[in-house]
Amino acid sequence: MDFQSKGQAGFFGNLDMKAFKVLFVLLLTASAVDSQSFHTGKCPQPSVQEDFDVTKYMGTWYEIEKLPAMFERGKCNQATYTLLADGTVQVYNSELLSDGKINSIKGVASIKNSSQPAILDVSFFKGLPHSPYWVLSTDYQSFALVYSCIDYYGLFHVDFAWILARARALTEDVIGQLHNELTAAGVNTNRLTVSNQTGCDVMTKGPRSFEVNRFIVKDVARKC
Repeated sequence: MDFQSKGQAGFFGNLDMKAFKVLFVLLLTASAVDSQSFHTGKCPQPSVQEDFDVTKYMGTWYEIEKLPAMFERGKCNQATYTLLADGTVQVYNSELLSDGKINSIKGVASIKNSSQPAILDVSFFKGLPHSPYWVLSTDYQSFALVYSCIDYYGLFHVDFAWILARARALTEDVIGQLHNELTAAGVNTNRLTVSNQTGCDVMTKGPRSFEVNRFIVKDVARKC
């Protein structure tokens, strides 16, 4: 993409090799501190769910396993998706913190291209870049496999992955199947962590903490 190549040249052209090495080490250190999945090179392009039906995907999903994510600090992580009248999807993420409070945030997701409905962009804060949300596979009723990757000038990337379920537990057979799919996509499944979905009864009582207002992002698929 021309914008990316120009941005890369403009940014790194002003850095000498020593400065670039310092930047690289700092980014690597920050990634290691937060246990993020940091890799060299560009983001992979795994296959996504064919004929994805966003309507069937709506509802609540519970996190079973994930790659490390610095923005998740609690347990009982779950996400509820609601299809809105304008074609966007309201995203409501919540977790239970160690002090007993429910931490939650609302965002909005939109389909980038109507020909690939399993590839969405998610936004939680106005003015900040969207995050990719790729549904690699789902049966809509029991499991879903989601992947996200952020590319930094094609030189390195940080990725995220979530195994989700309609209940707070998932059979080992299905988890193994999803591990195989992640491996085929180039994801190191040894870095997956098991999410704690015990003692979550309070989550059914609704949020008690501050929520970020939902920012409506136009569904670009409507323009395609």
